[in-house]
Amino acid sequence: MKVLAVDTSGPSVGVALLEGGRLLFECALTHKRTHSVWLMPAVEQALRQTERRMEDIDLFAAVVGPGSFTGVRIGVTTIKSFAQAMGKPCIGVNALEALAVGAGDFAGAVCPLLDARAGQVYAAAFGPGLPPHRLLPDAALPLPDFLEQAAGLAMPLLFTGDGAPTYAEAITERFGNAARIAPPHLSGLRAGAAAVLARETASSAVSYNAMRPLYLRAPQAERERAAKRGENL
Repeated sequence: MKVLAVDTSGPSVGVALLEGGRLLFECALTHKRTHSVWLMPAVEQALRQTERRMEDIDLFAAVVGPGSFTGVRIGVTTIKSFAQAMGKPCIGVNALEALAVGAGDFAGAVCPLLDARAGQVYAAAFGPGLPPHRLLPDAALPLPDFLEQAAGLAMPLLFTGDGAPTYAEAITERFGNAARIAPPHLSGLRAGAAAVLARETASSAVSYNAMRPLYLRAPQAERERAAKRGENL
């Protein structure tokens, strides 16, 4: 099975091409430009360097969130377009699960942490496995609330994702040596991990018109409108 996976949910654009058990291509571009500028050139490079055609791809995958609302839409729309044009299935990959897979084997709980702004994080916790064994559900919540939940796991903790270095001081203050912060080269979401996860869950693939983004909270504009009306989202 040939899997083309893209990730535009965070600060980097990631593209990977997986064939069988081999990762033929993977790139991550971290920049300050709109992801839409770099995504298609990265996909074209993946196909060119691996001497594959779009028609060769069996499964198209996109990281569907949680993450940047605009970024997620770019990746999801692109993959849905590929799947529709090629008449092939597609699959959405959970960003938090992909981060856990990318962290490798850890004798404890892997806690992906994404900075959701507005005083909140996107977070979950996973044990070993492929797909990883879920210990805490996906949530958008204040950091202290998640740290309290993670403490209840009563096991060593590895924090990864872009929120880990951002909140490293608070994590260390709460857990001391019982928690580790993943180093920079292991803390980002890898498109290769998303491709592996897509292959392992290929039985859940859908048609292009059934793929949906994963949002754990309403977009900022909707939250601001609701706040003006005195409503909670």
